[in-house]
Amino acid sequence: MEVIYLNAEGSDLDVWRKIYSSKVEIKLTQGAWASIDAAAKVLREFVETKKTIYGVTTGFGNFSNTLISPDELNELQSNLVLSNTVGVGAPLPDEIVRLAMTLKIATIAKGHSGVSRDVVTFFLKLIGEDALPVIPSQGSVGASGDLAPLAHMSAVLLGKGSIRFKGEILPAEVVLPKLGLTPVVLGPKEGLSLLNGTQISTAIALASLFETERLFRSAIVTGALSTEATLGKLEAFDTRIHEIRRQKGQITVASALRALLAPSGFRRESAHSGRVQDPYCIRCQPQVMGAILDLLKFAATTLQLEGDAVTDNPLLFTETKEILSGGNFHAEPVAFAADIMAIAVSEIGGISERRIAMLVDSTQSRLPPFLTKGTGIHSGFMTAQIVAAALAAETKQRANPASVDSIPTAANFEDFVSMATHGARRVLDMVENVKSILAIELLAAIEGCDHRGLEHGDRLGPLRDRVRQDVASMAYDRWFEPAIAAGKAFIDDGTVASILTHQDLEYLGS
Repeated sequence: MEVIYLNAEGSDLDVWRKIYSSKVEIKLTQGAWASIDAAAKVLREFVETKKTIYGVTTGFGNFSNTLISPDELNELQSNLVLSNTVGVGAPLPDEIVRLAMTLKIATIAKGHSGVSRDVVTFFLKLIGEDALPVIPSQGSVGASGDLAPLAHMSAVLLGKGSIRFKGEILPAEVVLPKLGLTPVVLGPKEGLSLLNGTQISTAIALASLFETERLFRSAIVTGALSTEATLGKLEAFDTRIHEIRRQKGQITVASALRALLAPSGFRRESAHSGRVQDPYCIRCQPQVMGAILDLLKFAATTLQLEGDAVTDNPLLFTETKEILSGGNFHAEPVAFAADIMAIAVSEIGGISERRIAMLVDSTQSRLPPFLTKGTGIHSGFMTAQIVAAALAAETKQRANPASVDSIPTAANFEDFVSMATHGARRVLDMVENVKSILAIELLAAIEGCDHRGLEHGDRLGPLRDRVRQDVASMAYDRWFEPAIAAGKAFIDDGTVASILTHQDLEYLGS
């Protein structure tokens, strides 16, 4: 198992990608442990001098002016965690929980929280044993931290809540003894530090980014197949056209399409197709997908910074021995990144659906109607295109921004919030819709290519052959659902996306 070290300086996006996509061992560097210890020491000094500190020696939110007696400071922290375990909805997937826990450890390791080694060691043990807190997916507005979901994550420290362990969901009090763990007594500020932060929003948004990256790569490939099936004019991808516009994403996508549409029978035949120009869904792929690529790059930059960020409050500065209150827990950057990704996913699905519509329309594609054989007794891809249209419409509706819909909370004390959490979560649902759209395009484009009877180039040919191993031609009507499921599996497992190399799209993450 690969070991990943978290340090006080930070981690890059590839670290979060590995933690999301595979089980790895998480460790801290000596520098990170030193930063944790230094912050905890300064916090103890503040408490011993009876300094007034929000959420440490005072209540929370509207009770921030209420002083707490010294003998109640620990109870204040555990009460905070328990009072916020109010989440609802289906549990978050394990890979997102694992990533959120690691993000929380990473922010504590920066040395601005004052959380003790005991808490960090406890979380590291849970991750190492693959014993993950059950965290409801709904209930955060993405400001003042992801309070409810982080409370469910943190409640297991107290022996409360549930843990998914060895395929079962069990009470934390049952699982902890199996791991040699005993509940932790939270010290001053520890409950607040655990609940303040954007780690749930950020983990979901990172998951959305990683899934959208693979979706994007898949869509470039299915778009190339549709270009071959429709005998698209390749001059639209000429490097000179894109260089003079200077849009980096557009230049990159045009280059990737040229690589996929290498010399082949389709390429030679397209020069004699009789069309002067193609519909936009074919001709403008570099412009549309390039703009999407630029959006994903922006979202990736934002989320890389947020994954490395300290989003606690208040914050300790050990060198000057100060504690400052601010608003780093506000997840507005994550909300904007999520909204951008939602637009990107919607557009990927939208242009793919248009290519499917072109493929089944014999007047545009110059292929048999609905990609069938026979004399009208077969319907072929007729209703498959309707399914793609339904999914595209649903996905477009969900692309409306979440970040602009703030609702004041906490007696108007937390009066402007980000809505980042559900904004990010809905992107994953949208991705699932678009995977199905791309699956239909994959099958329809290959069907169209088969009707042409021409040979593919060395990139798309092996993909066509691999798909045909599992999915026979749909030119004659038969039970269709398994074919779409198989096509979606090729999107899910990266078979389609892998046709593009890192060099083809080096502007995008690996």
